[in-house]
Amino acid sequence: MTKGNITDVDSGNIYPYERTIEISSEKEMSWETSNSLCPVGTACHLLPVDCMICKFNFTCVYGGLVNVTCQAIPQCEGPKVFEKVMKCQYCYQTLPEDHSCNATGSYCNSAANPVQKYRSNCTVKSHVLCLGQRIFFKNIRCNWTSGYKWSTTLLLSITLGGFGADRFYLGHWQEGIGKLFSFGGAGVWTLVDVILVFVGYLKPADGSVYI
Repeated sequence: MTKGNITDVDSGNIYPYERTIEISSEKEMSWETSNSLCPVGTACHLLPVDCMICKFNFTCVYGGLVNVTCQAIPQCEGPKVFEKVMKCQYCYQTLPEDHSCNATGSYCNSAANPVQKYRSNCTVKSHVLCLGQRIFFKNIRCNWTSGYKWSTTLLLSITLGGFGADRFYLGHWQEGIGKLFSFGGAGVWTLVDVILVFVGYLKPADGSVYI
């Protein structure tokens, strides 16, 4: 059982952490060599993190670089026990480019105020070392698109706005019918919509953002 504290270098807060991790001998390690994540014949230190067991330093300072000792699968090439450098952080604290999330968030409204967020299931990339669970939940800002272009909307609003083309294009068909039969509100409604589109206030009816 490994016990210790991890310190946030910015706030000074200390977080207790405890986990059982040990490095085994080759005979004690049982790996599925057919697993595509653990290729046979690859240099041991280049294997994905899931193909090695590492002894983490749980007394490290958050954000600092630390050395960890790792042991790889027996079928790799080179030394089986080696050291790697990692940033002291939990997996959920990794940068967006260091993990991938599988939810699209297409069920939320990107145009909502306040801004909506959706819950996504994220996995740390195979080369990144971090503390804690490598799969975690993350709240991500709602920001999805269904193909509507801002430039197309603005062009329609300027040229055919009096017939409600911009509103029909964005899915606001009720307002589009109103503009069509009022000839763009004698031009006033058309001018207002051009301004609303230009500043980004008028958005698609399905809650998506422009591409």
